[in-house]
Amino acid sequence: MYKIKTLNAISDIIHTQLSADKYMVSADEPNPDAILVRSAAMHEMEFGKEMLAIGRAGAGVNNIPIDRCSKEGIVVFNTPGANANAVAELVISGMMMCGRKIADGIDWVKTLKGKGDEVGKLVEKGKSQFVGAEVRGKTLGVIGLGAIGSIVANAASRGLGMNVIGYDPGISVERAWSLSTSVHRASSEEEVLAQADFITFHIPLNDETRGSINADKFAKMKDGACILNFARGELVKTSDMLAALESGKIGRYVTDFPNDDIIGVDNIVCIPHLGASTPESEENCASMAAAEIRDYLENGSIHNSVNYPELQLGEPEAVRVLVLHENIPNMISNITAAAAKEGINIENMVNKSRKDMSVTVMEMAELPSSHALQTLQELQGIIRIRTFTKD
Repeated sequence: MYKIKTLNAISDIIHTQLSADKYMVSADEPNPDAILVRSAAMHEMEFGKEMLAIGRAGAGVNNIPIDRCSKEGIVVFNTPGANANAVAELVISGMMMCGRKIADGIDWVKTLKGKGDEVGKLVEKGKSQFVGAEVRGKTLGVIGLGAIGSIVANAASRGLGMNVIGYDPGISVERAWSLSTSVHRASSEEEVLAQADFITFHIPLNDETRGSINADKFAKMKDGACILNFARGELVKTSDMLAALESGKIGRYVTDFPNDDIIGVDNIVCIPHLGASTPESEENCASMAAAEIRDYLENGSIHNSVNYPELQLGEPEAVRVLVLHENIPNMISNITAAAAKEGINIENMVNKSRKDMSVTVMEMAELPSSHALQTLQELQGIIRIRTFTKD
């Protein structure tokens, strides 16, 4: 019986993946084998030796101590693409709010409450202050053509009649094939910035990208360009954004990540982090995270991990030994030598690496003795060893 702890309210759809005969799911479990989380902060949490995996029901993992998890042999999963449609729809809505001053107009209409029969005349008289431009025929720049960016690019090109130019040096073959042929692939980010009337960023937050949407990028944009940020608030250098808006270099900024410095500022539209806030998105994320955890706990498969390499295994044919270890020289030879010394006959073997972390999987006919497994565990660089047997 595996014990799963939930740190947030997670959709009940997880129980379609985590059957009651194998999984005990509780928000109060003190010693879980795995954790399902949405936005709860985990950096101060201590993890027991039983902890094997964390499933993030969403894409961002900045609430999880990734480096510490890697060193403790805890595989961290996320759910890229599960909330993509929900976020993409909001990006399109945000672009409309950029061009048409819809949010400002709605706020103004609220001030007419109590004006009685005068409301109609006041609306006709005051609406000119909210005149905006159509998006049809305009150029949308998409930085990052992953799950969300590709949906936005296709929707704008096919459905809104926009010229779309995108840039993503790391685009996958699958995403490239999914893009409309009318979406122009730029050779550099600068090419996008120079041409776009609207620019939407869909890039991860890390040390390199933090504050990267700044004055240097603004200088390369068209005057009056509109910026959409539904990725991460910290991507934008706020002081530079405020200065660019005041000077008119940037026309409007729409973001899903309010902070005290930008709330109430002219030409900034703050949305209260609604990107993935749909029942469909929450169910997709929860189901996907639960499935990833189940496959790892039961089979050792690793899919959509942010700290360990991709490893699709299926069910074990007989006995499987999975070894999480550091990506350092001679590890494979040390593992096989120790296995041979202990009389372990390896029938099949797979090794995958990702940055500093590696996974080695050995298939065999018989379960090694506890002494043999302990010998492997004591090798330098070994983090965790797990065994699986055919049901």
